[in-house]
Amino acid sequence: MSRTTPAGTPLGDAFHVYDTTLRDGAQREGISYSVADKLAVARHLDALGVGFVEGGWPGALPKDTEFFARAAAGELQLRHAVLVAFGSTRKAGVRAEDDEQVRALLDSEAPVVTLVAKSDRRHVERALRTDVAENCAMVADTVSFLRREGRRVFVDAEHFFDGYRFDPDTSLRVLDAAMTAGADVAVLCDTNGGMLPLGLAEVVREVADRTGFRLGIHCQDDTGCAVANSVAAVQAGATHVQCTANGYGERTGNADLFAVVGNLATKLDLPVLPSLSELTRVSHALAEIANLAPDTHQPYVGTSAFAHKAGLHASAIKVDPELYNHMDPAEVGNTQRVLVTEMAGRASVELKGAELGLDMAGSPEAVSVVVGTVKEREAQGWSFEAADASLELLMRGALGEESPVPFALESYRVIIEKRAGADAVAEATVKLLVDGERRIATREGNGPVNALDAALRAALEPSCPWLADVELSDYKVRILTPGGSAGTHAVTRVLVETSDHRGEWTTVGVHSNVVEASWLALVDALAFAALRTRTPAAV
Repeated sequence: MSRTTPAGTPLGDAFHVYDTTLRDGAQREGISYSVADKLAVARHLDALGVGFVEGGWPGALPKDTEFFARAAAGELQLRHAVLVAFGSTRKAGVRAEDDEQVRALLDSEAPVVTLVAKSDRRHVERALRTDVAENCAMVADTVSFLRREGRRVFVDAEHFFDGYRFDPDTSLRVLDAAMTAGADVAVLCDTNGGMLPLGLAEVVREVADRTGFRLGIHCQDDTGCAVANSVAAVQAGATHVQCTANGYGERTGNADLFAVVGNLATKLDLPVLPSLSELTRVSHALAEIANLAPDTHQPYVGTSAFAHKAGLHASAIKVDPELYNHMDPAEVGNTQRVLVTEMAGRASVELKGAELGLDMAGSPEAVSVVVGTVKEREAQGWSFEAADASLELLMRGALGEESPVPFALESYRVIIEKRAGADAVAEATVKLLVDGERRIATREGNGPVNALDAALRAALEPSCPWLADVELSDYKVRILTPGGSAGTHAVTRVLVETSDHRGEWTTVGVHSNVVEASWLALVDALAFAALRTRTPAAV
């Protein structure tokens, strides 16, 4: 079933996907967006087809003020989304038109303003230090003023669920003040994130029945239920849902935009975005801008979201992918992956081979070799889950292909020298046979692996000009303790990530000696690079 609308087709105003990554999401510990970052995030969200992008709080934060100024000057051209400015209602005892923060919202030139309003009587009395009547007047006056100035207004009823449980009449008075004054949506906020789906849905349904207002939902994730709560609220009648990219936000975060949209579109068949095919790409792009590693296990968009490890799963997937996938991963721009590990059976190897362009199913003997080798090596500490390049080399070897390693090792040696008052220096010497010729190369490096890599390249470069495009981009070490060994006697697993101008690949090496483990991973990395030069379309 298609769950998209034709490109460029407006979804109308029936349902709002509202993103607050640039305001609420930016409150996550470790995130600090520059203005350029904020503009880039907004463009990605717009390309995804989000209906509303909340840009921040102009007048309260200088970066947010600059963001709106640059957006108004033409640096942000939106095709799908409407830009939203966030701010508070007027202060107690001040006219809305005289309140500097309210004026800043107008100055932002954003066509939509979202106002935060206290809807819990305890917050009104203790935090704002005013009474319910004045709080409602603050809401009504500000909404009315912004409406007269031509702005569309949404109102975030802060702490609504806690307030409704404590004093429902006060919470409803705040909603009534906002909507009577001209607000389009009353957004019910689970600000402390303490609600569970059934209870939240019951409140949303009750408020909808009692008021008839258009309702929205804004959920924090303190109980781990933000996505479920958001979906439950929509099922209970909310037609405006606020989320953040990848669930970024204060404390444990907010409802994840990609999981919420994925659920609404694929499980409830709501056409909430023009297309879902960009979900995975945008999720990863926004993680990169936030300088955070993507969550590999994130629903819908994580690299492991459709990854299968158990042999039983692989056997079923070989018959029909839908047997162990809740949807076609291509719908959200993701892919199915089969992991070959000690849990793998023959079906896993055959499917993985097909994924890599190898016909393992046509060679039962090769499948047996791969299954046996993987199980044996994993018992020794190897892991091929994150090292597809090493696994592909193993599979090709089992199929009888000639090794792509462009040399035969005679020996290598690494020396570490540390002198008082100076940095430690590593020196590596490699002796290789390359095309029948004995080559010796010695190079220094800032560590043994760097020195080995440099010496190996120096020996190979005369006959392997493609090495100029190959570089080691990441190096990870993990200490393992099989059989109860520990400390300096433990086994070391090394993952080496290598790249060229066409892509990247990861290889693995395991040994009790970290240098030898690194060497094994380096050799696989260069072997795979050599393979890419021979069959560029296949790897």
